[in-house]
Amino acid sequence: MKFFISIITTSVLFFSGSLLAGSHAKTIMLSTKGPGAGNPFWASVEAGAKDAAEEFGVNLIILSPPQESDVMAQVAQIEDQIAKGVDGIAIAPTDPNAVAPILDDAMASGVPVVYIDTNGINEGVTFIGTNNINGAALAAQYICDNVPSGSDVAILQGMITQTTGQHRAEGSSKGLKACGMNVVAELPANWDTAQGMSVTEDIITGNPNLKAIFASNDNMGLGAIQALKNADMLDDVVVVGFDANPDAAASVMAGEMSATIAQFSYNMGYMGVENALKLANGESIPDNIDTGTVLVTKENAADFM
Repeated sequence: MKFFISIITTSVLFFSGSLLAGSHAKTIMLSTKGPGAGNPFWASVEAGAKDAAEEFGVNLIILSPPQESDVMAQVAQIEDQIAKGVDGIAIAPTDPNAVAPILDDAMASGVPVVYIDTNGINEGVTFIGTNNINGAALAAQYICDNVPSGSDVAILQGMITQTTGQHRAEGSSKGLKACGMNVVAELPANWDTAQGMSVTEDIITGNPNLKAIFASNDNMGLGAIQALKNADMLDDVVVVGFDANPDAAASVMAGEMSATIAQFSYNMGYMGVENALKLANGESIPDNIDTGTVLVTKENAADFM
């Protein structure tokens, strides 16, 4: 049974697993950074969570702020679910520092917590997601293998207040500098397509010999591609994204985005619910669960469309 409830400030989904759901079914909250509607990454996370709920008989509550920057909306949602007696929380924190106090409150009241996608700062909480430093280093290595050493390259960063943004910035910067690239810009575009386009416009205005861009997610990468098209520079600049969402995979197949890094967002949702349930049932789980990454080029992009 599925139904959507529209609320002005949030996206809410209640999903009841059918195998074991009943009077004794556990209720797990999945707290994401943004609604799945219109965002392939979060839609995939939600799909994994719903499949886990179906398999394990979980009553699943999916909540998200209207946008990733609305940290207080996420905090309020968590506070509300604690008051309603939720049994466990799987969360992709919008801002790890800002949500830490409410997560401490949850755990103090006996509600177990796991992180998905983005690691947080609360002690003793399992992280389920991508090793973003390694994934960004994989993207950097692709650029190093396909662009002459010493070339001008740029990095579009995500939200640097988030560990995901920090780790992708770190892995890409270290990797590009290690192979002799001249990193001319490392600027945030906050995971956003429009900002990816506008920041890229600024970068190429000051760096007409730019040869590569690493975008810390595909949305920013697609924005960068549009800016390069408008400047008639796309044929001269390698663009590598991160996420391998369907639009990016199609761009790779079309020869526009050169490559992207696939992370398995479905696994984050599925394993987040699975492991929050284990904790709610008194089981132990590992401190870190790596959901994996892989380089996506024309050879395998069709698998991600």
